[in-house]
Amino acid sequence: MGQPVREYLLTLCVTVAVTYLLTGPVRKFAIMAGAMPEIRARDVHREPTPRLGGIAMFGGLCAGLLVAAYLPNLKPVFETSNEPRALLSGAGLIWLLGVLDDKWGVDALVKLGGQMIAAGVMVLQGLTILWLPVPGIGTVALTPMQGTLLTVALVVITINAVNFVDGLDGLASGMVCLAAAAFFLYAYRLWYGHNVEAAAPATLFAAVLVGMCLGFLPHNMHPARIFMGDSGSMLIGLVLAAGAISITGQVDPDLLGSFTGSEKATVQATVPVYIPLLLPLTIIAVPVADLLLAVVRRTWNGQSPFAADRGHLHHRLLEIGHSHSRAVLIMYFWSALIAFGTVAYSVNSEAGGRILLVIVALSAVGLVLLLMPRFTPRAPRWAERLVPPRYRRRGTPPAAVPAAPEDREDAGRDAREPVPAGLHGATAIGDRSRFRAVRDLGRR
Repeated sequence: MGQPVREYLLTLCVTVAVTYLLTGPVRKFAIMAGAMPEIRARDVHREPTPRLGGIAMFGGLCAGLLVAAYLPNLKPVFETSNEPRALLSGAGLIWLLGVLDDKWGVDALVKLGGQMIAAGVMVLQGLTILWLPVPGIGTVALTPMQGTLLTVALVVITINAVNFVDGLDGLASGMVCLAAAAFFLYAYRLWYGHNVEAAAPATLFAAVLVGMCLGFLPHNMHPARIFMGDSGSMLIGLVLAAGAISITGQVDPDLLGSFTGSEKATVQATVPVYIPLLLPLTIIAVPVADLLLAVVRRTWNGQSPFAADRGHLHHRLLEIGHSHSRAVLIMYFWSALIAFGTVAYSVNSEAGGRILLVIVALSAVGLVLLLMPRFTPRAPRWAERLVPPRYRRRGTPPAAVPAAPEDREDAGRDAREPVPAGLHGATAIGDRSRFRAVRDLGRR
């Protein structure tokens, strides 16, 4: 057991290192190439920020698969299965489409067609759903047409769900990282615990996906130096879908029955087989809920369901008083709760009642954190001079509470002319006057 884990960790570390080291040069390239779209009314960031972060993530994916191909315990995955090549082919197409969209913009229907083509390429190389475990019925074999349609639908839905949730700095990469980590635990247990060799490719895909997200996340946390763009969000969405398709389509539930001695044990053992049908929903659950609320809200207000606005979940978290980082952490919490809660039930379904109670308790904690700005405590009037302004009563006259020196310094800094994002992105801190000479030099 120890040797495969060490090889997966090595693959993960290589993917993290390559993605992290490539992101800096990619950021400079994106600035030089002009891949910095103008700020839209619904955007949260205040300065144009370079995109094309998906280039570094694709480099990490290639490096992780290349290293894994030469490791003793992971090399058989490439020799006995064509799924890694299928993943790389589909990922290359979707990545190229995303790069074109980040730089020049691509029509929505063209992107949808490209996503379907990428999924079709994976199907042609064997990464497809062959059968489907249906609770209460058993294993249902699918015709080639049914398997192709279901595979393409799952890929397209997952890609667009990840793309939809990419609205705050570090949000999409962090949520996908949590979902991939939970998926890795599930897939590794299915492969090693039940000796199902067909689960090995999905385990590798999950490990590489975690490395891609972890390597990019330090550059993408608030304030973000670079965005992953569609080249990154569609890429990680495709890798996440590929892992789910690999297990759902290749692992035969009847294999698990041979390792158990009773009908009850067989039912308990087959619980993990149904998880691929549910686990992708852990990353889709938040954006799909946001999508449904957006459609209802826009239709109720007499607008088109496709009209852009600032009413998404992350916008509302900011409006009720959460900081940018706290809003992201709250969405991390809910994603991790759903993903790891699902995996925990698959590991020990007999303790489902206790697991459910833990999930309910953690959900209550999450609701308290979610509503915390609504219950901001207020200091008594005699202590208002000693606490930050957000804890003072609103009726306090401005003259009664003199501004602190650091407040005056921040106000003076905000009043200055903003610096072009091409010089520092969105992460410059400190005196900005030193960039004026650079701007003047650039105008000559």
